[in-house]
Amino acid sequence: MLFHIGGESTISDKYIVGIFDMESLTVDSDEAIDFIRQAEEAGRVEIVSSEIPRSFVVTMDRVYLTPISVATLRRRIEKAFSWND
Repeated sequence: MLFHIGGESTISDKYIVGIFDMESLTVDSDEAIDFIRQAEEAGRVEIVSSEIPRSFVVTMDRVYLTPISVATLRRRIEKAFSWND
């Protein structure tokens, strides 16, 4: 199933590893910040909108910075799976 993650970007649920809240990234979360920094240096970060990112979606090969909140992305995924039941 494809999910809209902001801007003109959609990704398949098959490749989603995790969805994380940007606001939870603080000085204390060095590992997450380092992960994003390394992905950016490797050219694997995609900014899906010019709006301020509220979350980031990690897939098997990319990190997407999106202005859509974790709660909204979660509702979209839950709605899609409940529709398939």
